[in-house]
Amino acid sequence: MIILVFSGCMKDDEWIKSHQNGSSLSKGVFIVNEGNFMYGNASLSYYNPVTRVVLNDLFYNTNGLPLGDVAQSMVIYEKQGYIVMNNSGKVYVINTTDGKYIGKITGLTSPRYIHIFNNEKAYITDLYAGQITIVNPLTYQITGVIPTPQHSSTEQMVQWGNFLFVSCWSFDNTILVIDIRTDAIVREIKTGKQPGGMVLDKYNKIWTLCDGGWSKSGTGSRIPMLQSIDPSTCAIEKTFSLPADAKPSRLAINGTRDTILYINNGVWKMEVSQTTISDRPFLSGQNHLYYSLAVDPVTSELYLSDAIDYQQRGIIYRYSSPGAKIDSFKTGIIPGSFCFK
Repeated sequence: MIILVFSGCMKDDEWIKSHQNGSSLSKGVFIVNEGNFMYGNASLSYYNPVTRVVLNDLFYNTNGLPLGDVAQSMVIYEKQGYIVMNNSGKVYVINTTDGKYIGKITGLTSPRYIHIFNNEKAYITDLYAGQITIVNPLTYQITGVIPTPQHSSTEQMVQWGNFLFVSCWSFDNTILVIDIRTDAIVREIKTGKQPGGMVLDKYNKIWTLCDGGWSKSGTGSRIPMLQSIDPSTCAIEKTFSLPADAKPSRLAINGTRDTILYINNGVWKMEVSQTTISDRPFLSGQNHLYYSLAVDPVTSELYLSDAIDYQQRGIIYRYSSPGAKIDSFKTGIIPGSFCFK
């Protein structure tokens, strides 16, 4: 036991030394590791693509406390990182230059994503609350709510001008349109079943990926689909149906915003101007359990996570834009989302 403790201390000393040199969190990507539900073993990792140095358990090693239960997502605003903790019902705020704890947003039910509009207003979606929570991102105080009584689950968000588009995911088929100036829901767009991810392309069209629900979810027939929406009219302009047995997830867009990607066993991609979906994946999913996907907004490099068995530390695969493998490394349990700095 003495040997193991000494070895662990040595690793911590090496981490602290590398962390104190001021270069560890320069430019790179945060990896949000969900952890297991009710186990409180979520964690935060950081990867420097230039040095290929990986810092795991960043939040715990920096602040001396665990991150919490089910880390869902993260965004950066004004050098502050907002880590949404789903089952813990809070949002932790850290300094993105050193990983140190700054504050937290509490009073949430089951938060999913946060979208920050300005210094005074941010929106937090929720899986069960039946409302979107409005907060001040700098004081961490709740300033209001937008009730969504007919839509208990709100998910991802995309802003277009003064309007926020919010997908309603669980057992739903709706995208809400919120006027940011009044915080009122002004439109509802009916989509395929269970719209989740949303991205805005170079032509200012919103794309959403509808997973179709599950075969035994009570939602009737399931047809997964990819849809394009004109935000100025709220009309669905394109619909691409996927095979009934498809389980698409993790919609992403490249740096030039002209190509969308998503996971369906392997990784599929499609230029936004295409009229048909490719008949084969861009990257094969053979021997992998791809769980999450993100694209570096500057380099368009791909980051893919493999959750393996959902119990051990996951693996991240980094690919070039054309699909050549660049690197791989281990992170925490169930690496679920990425945040680029």
